This record gives sequence, structure tokens and C-alpha cells, in this order.
Amino acid sequence: MKISVDRLRRLAPAALRALGCAPDEADLVATHLIEANLRGHDSHGVGMLPFYIASARQGTLKPNTPARLLNDGGAILQFAGDRGFGQRTGREAMDAAIARAQQTGLVLMTLSATHHLGRIGSYGEQAVAAGMISIHFVNVIDFPQMLVAPFNGSSPRFGTNPVCIAIPGGERHPAFVLDFATSMVAYGKARVAYLAGRQFADDVLLDAAGHPTREPRVMFEPPLGALRPIAGHKGGGLIMAAELLAGLLSGGGSAQPAHPRDGGIVNNMTTLVIDPARLVDMQWFAAEYDALVDYVKSSPSPDPADPVQLAGDPERQRRAQRLVDGIEIADGEWDGILAAAAQLGVDVAG
Repeated sequence: MKISVDRLRRLAPAALRALGCAPDEADLVATHLIEANLRGHDSHGVGMLPFYIASARQGTLKPNTPARLLNDGGAILQFAGDRGFGQRTGREAMDAAIARAQQTGLVLMTLSATHHLGRIGSYGEQAVAAGMISIHFVNVIDFPQMLVAPFNGSSPRFGTNPVCIAIPGGERHPAFVLDFATSMVAYGKARVAYLAGRQFADDVLLDAAGHPTREPRVMFEPPLGALRPIAGHKGGGLIMAAELLAGLLSGGGSAQPAHPRDGGIVNNMTTLVIDPARLVDMQWFAAEYDALVDYVKSSPSPDPADPVQLAGDPERQRRAQRLVDGIEIADGEWDGILAAAAQLGVDVAG
């Protein structure tokens, strides 16, 4: 079914306030979730609300928890999320990193032990809005099961470990925001497909015996399978690199089994924020950016209806369309959202 953006903008913050979030936090988290849906990243959208509500009830998510500064080393900033909403702690840590990069030109920022950060591209968008370049590596711990198998493996050993690279745009072309899971599909996309009763078009998963499959139920019905890493051995290397950079440099830990898995989604993130104005003239930067985008997009496509696009283009197009048409949510997922909100006493009638 298609749900209007206005309805989601009423329901999501109301559910979060009923959960105990302060109004500002509820609005921030709700906006982040809805923007993920608008951009087509439904895996990180309002469908996460039932999980967030359950996590808060079991204590693996702690509402109204800000980012806590651990280490201020000038161009190095380290924060702890203390299981607070990642959408809040991530934004606060990025605000601090951007402000510091305006002074130092370059910042290495880490954020450890925060609850689910959501769509990592939002932090890249935060950087480019301030004229900054950002590079993000994220890992996942505390989830009751690992999700992604290593290359040539069958049993999962990683989370989906997203990577994001964001670069400000030029005068004519918008910013480049590359944001992807290092698995072939995000776990949340498997959840969305499972609840909708759909299979994937390709064999992006492994069943419990390690055989490729397109059936998402292997992630939710025993015996459990795994997601496959992207790009063969190259993706297998990249997912390990994200695990090491995010888990080790942040101090938050890696997916190795000595750490507890209490059932939440805990993220660690290592981020570089770069002020390009410290390196090049920004008028030249913008002109060179636009010229390169023109050149890349001039490559003819075999299908004129499907031209060359750059990272960020599909999200902008989907957002414009979904603001008008509404957001498509599977019946099973929508029922779960309404049930979770109703349990908190929220009026879900419309």
C-alpha cells in the first residue's frame, strides 16, 4: 500500500514521543526514518520503528542519550553513543566534526557503541551541506546473529558494514553521495522483501548449506542462512576493512564472538571529514566537478530510458516522486508499524 508522507510525519514522531523520547529527539529520528523511505532506502525507514520500540523496552536502546565526548585531540574527536538513538548521536558527532574541520581542515572522528545509525548517507549529506567531504566506515555488533558471510564462506561473520563517501557538488550538478552496504543487499531490504512475500531477482543470499539463493526467508526462518558480500573477493576485502576501521579505531569492538550479543543493533563508525577549500580553489573545484559529471553522463546508454546516473541521483528522483505519490510499504510491514505504535497508546486511525 502507499502511505502519504503527511501520515508518516504524524505517526512516527508520535510513536517515538510515546516511547519516551524528548520532542526534539522524536522529530529528529522520525525525520531521518521518513527521509530514508523517501529516498528509496525502505530498509532504514519507518519499518524500523517496531524494532526500535522493542529495543527500548529490553534496554538495548536508551532514548534521550546524547553523544558523549571521549577524546578531544584537535583533529581527532572520539565519541561514545552509549546505546542512544544513532540518528541523534550520529548527527551530534558529525556537527562537532564539521565544526572542528572548519578550524583544522581535516578531522578523524569516531563514534562507538551507538544504537542503529540508520541511513549512513544522511551523514554524508550533512557534510556536503557544509561544504565538506566525508568518508564513513561502519560495523555492526550486538545483533543476535551475524548477517554476511565472508567470501568463500557459508556461515555469517559480519554485519552489513556500510561505507559512505560524500563530495560537494558544483554549480550545475548536485553532490556525489555514495552510500552502500558491503553485502549484496542490506539486511533491512531482506526484511522488506520477506514481509512482502517477494524474492530477489538474483542470488544475493546463501541458504544454511551455503548454496546461493534469492529467497529472503533464509534470513528469518531456521535454519538460517547469510547475505553474500558484494563483488567477490574485492567485496570480501572491503567488508573486512570496514570492520577493522570502524570496530578497532572507535574502540567499540568488532564482530568477533567474545563480545556480547544482547539483541540490539549497535554501530561503530569511523569518519574522515575534509575541508576541500584547504586544498584547492573552490571555484575550480566546482567547475572541474561539473565538467567531469558532464563527461561521465555523456556516455551513451544502450537504453535511452535508463541513462548514466551518479550516486545520489536515484535518491533525489525517488524523493521527488514519493513526496507526490506517497511511500509504498508492504502490508505486513505496515501492520507491524501500526501494532507497535498502538501498543504505546498512539492513535493509529489515520
